Amino acid sequence: DVRAIYESASEGSGFARKFWADEYRLNAYIGRYPKPYVAFMDGIVMGGGIGLSGHGSHRIVTERSQLAMPETGIGLIPDVGGTWLLAHAPGETGIYLGLTGERMRGAGTMYARFADTFVPSSRLADLAKALSEIQNSSEVDSVIARFSEAPPPSDLASHAREIDATFCFDSVEKIRDALASMNTEWSRKTLEELDRRSPLALKLTLAAIRNARTLPSLEAALNVEYRLTVRLLEHGEFLEGVRALLVDKDKAPKWNPPRLADVTDEMVAQFLSPLPPDEALELVAP
Repeated sequence: DVRAIYESASEGSGFARKFWADEYRLNAYIGRYPKPYVAFMDGIVMGGGIGLSGHGSHRIVTERSQLAMPETGIGLIPDVGGTWLLAHAPGETGIYLGLTGERMRGAGTMYARFADTFVPSSRLADLAKALSEIQNSSEVDSVIARFSEAPPPSDLASHAREIDATFCFDSVEKIRDALASMNTEWSRKTLEELDRRSPLALKLTLAAIRNARTLPSLEAALNVEYRLTVRLLEHGEFLEGVRALLVDKDKAPKWNPPRLADVTDEMVAQFLSPLPPDEALELVAP
């Protein structure tokens, strides 16, 4: 889907806007779906995959699950309702995951509130069969519980104190300074990861997640995400990120602006400002 958006946008097509609008409507629909929505997140689940699973009523992970919102690495912000999910992770975990794109595994997926239940991958087929045989949707919880186990440990929660101490600041520059001052193996690795990512996307992601904490609904967060994705596409940051990672694969994006210091507060505010009424996505919570 990312490659298709890149190719269509490079040709001046309006496909990207329509794709994102339709995708976000689907994400909102999943979040409000009246029947049990059981998502098996068995393997790599990132970006759009989170949008299809993370808003469901029953989110199941396995020992093979790797969840992430890695969009800042391609000049985008966590979308598909990602800012909403990240805003409701404990402490500053959501800011950390959104800025760095770090992968969640095992217990980390549940700690970050991206998943509800751990089931070994070897039991998924039996679980699916058992779910297909229930007579009433009220049985879903008890059926899933029969197959659930304690998840394998994850180091995400073990770094909670470090994450909260370094990602609590109101600017990416201050977060970088805090990581540099901590000077541990974890903080050095995290700092290196931040420095690979788009300065513009980092600042917009920080602002979007913090803003999502104040919003009343998933729909409201998706509306803001749409503003940002459309503008990052028009700005060229997303196209450059995809070019460097997926098209030319030189892994040497030329970010614009190239430095955090060049991304002004005024620029962030302009990206976050409402689109014209005839261009905006205006999802409304029921």
